[in-house]
Amino acid sequence: MKTGKKNKPTPGQKAAPISLYDNIYEVVRCVPKGRVTSYGAVAAAIGAASGARVVGYAMNTCAGVKPKVPAHRVVNRNGMLTGKHHFSPPEKMQQLLEKEGIEIVDDKVVKFDTLFWDPMKELEI
Repeated sequence: MKTGKKNKPTPGQKAAPISLYDNIYEVVRCVPKGRVTSYGAVAAAIGAASGARVVGYAMNTCAGVKPKVPAHRVVNRNGMLTGKHHFSPPEKMQQLLEKEGIEIVDDKVVKFDTLFWDPMKELEI
């Protein structure tokens, strides 16, 4: 995965290690507006196929991370807004998705299969 210049060392300096959360954030930042991905798809993209829970933990702690991480675009494998209780207020996740044109009914993304963005297919990994 491309990591950009932020960790490029100056001469005589070692690069700072990229953390697991940094890799997760990098993938989530790539999810286009109006699309969603799943915790498991992000985990698979970083090589942690059974690490969906870790992706959830990362989304829960990304509020102050710069550049911003669009955590609202990460849902469960069925399109459910399972992470909404980590937003303040909990309705904020749905509001952000709806602002991007995504329809939500009963805490679930309508047309999830159509709107699903798979990082393994979309990114150079």
